[in-house]
Amino acid sequence: MDTAISRAELDRRVAILKRFKELLNGQRERLRSYLSLLESQKDVIDSGSGEQILANVELEEQIVADIFSMQRVINPMEEMYRTIAPHNPADDEIPALKISLEDMKRQVQAKSAKNRELLSLRMAGIRTEMNVLKENPFFKNAQRSAYGNAVTASLIDVQG
Repeated sequence: MDTAISRAELDRRVAILKRFKELLNGQRERLRSYLSLLESQKDVIDSGSGEQILANVELEEQIVADIFSMQRVINPMEEMYRTIAPHNPADDEIPALKISLEDMKRQVQAKSAKNRELLSLRMAGIRTEMNVLKENPFFKNAQRSAYGNAVTASLIDVQG
């Protein structure tokens, strides 16, 4: 039984392996940037700046979309890799990369859950503040004045 493969087949396998590694490393970098964003997001939530929170959420959505689109490419590439090299003990980088990615995914999920909890608490605090303001009689009077419900003069002295 001849186990030798042609040079063209070997080149194809090497190219697939290299591309697969590149994709996994790219995914790892995207997860790192997302994790760093989530870490900075805690400070933004604490500061309470609505514009900063919105900017962070938009950036987060973009990073998450990148991660998902990259994963859609990685899945077929992994299938191709398994087809050409079902078990290649000489290449231990792939399992290590996959373990690293899974670890980062767990970190991202934990940090994201914590930030969602912080944001929920912050929102509840803002709602409470708004309710307290609504019950304040000075706020009610200011609201009436602002909307024209206050008594206003009906005659104007134009002669001086």
